[in-house]
Amino acid sequence: MLGNGAVKIFGTIEYICRMEQKTRTGIVEDWLPRYTGMNVEKFGAFILLTNFFDYLERFARRFGIKIHGTGGPMQAATNARGITMINFGIGSPNAATIMDLLSAAGPQAVLFLGKCGGLKQQVGLGHFVLPIAAIRGEGTGLDYYPIEVPALPSFRLHDYIGHELKRRNEEYWTGVVYTTNRRVWEWDEKFKEYLRRIRAIGIDMETATLFLVGHFNEIPRGALLLVSDRPMAPEGVKTTRSDRAVSRKFADLHLDIGIATMERLCESDEAVKHLRY
Repeated sequence: MLGNGAVKIFGTIEYICRMEQKTRTGIVEDWLPRYTGMNVEKFGAFILLTNFFDYLERFARRFGIKIHGTGGPMQAATNARGITMINFGIGSPNAATIMDLLSAAGPQAVLFLGKCGGLKQQVGLGHFVLPIAAIRGEGTGLDYYPIEVPALPSFRLHDYIGHELKRRNEEYWTGVVYTTNRRVWEWDEKFKEYLRRIRAIGIDMETATLFLVGHFNEIPRGALLLVSDRPMAPEGVKTTRSDRAVSRKFADLHLDIGIATMERLCESDEAVKHLRY
């Protein structure tokens, strides 16, 4: 049985928590370090997002920097130029969480380096997709805006990405991607027929949410997706072996383009945000 002293201590802690977290700002300022293991002041102005720890390891090795948050729900690292990379995990709830928490850091731009399934025959493994919009099939965004509100990137940021791809003579596709909460759907012919009818170029689990919650938090955001599988055909469904092969061949290039885009933004005085909120 706890004594009166313990009750007093717990009551004090509860009161302090209420005082520090009574506003949304207080919550995200407390939770960003709690989720990532890195203090708010260590976050740079330019953020790269990934949902693969391997990408973050490559980033950290390249700059000889420490990864924070190992063993926690998310991990992060920041280089000397003020570019931060975060591994936020997989799925739209995690995507919404990181975009909410990043409002504590107030980044100038957030770029998602993700993977997607190619839904068109001509979109092959290792191709890049620069989405002009994302269809909100995930449901998470309904907590932020009604379904009529589109999930869009900040087009000025995508202009920078496109210039970097062109500078490297890398071909890429533009179009609309479909974001879903369903992870295992490749067997479902009815769902695949729906994907054909909506004419999306790719499918993933995060892009629409990142765009929409970024808009909600007034954060400039974009995405460059690497096609890692072609799930509309049985032989194109992702396997452990095929995913490793794609990462081994294309992950460094994907990361190079993301870093170079952010470095160009660092050197520019041009604002990325293009909408009045």
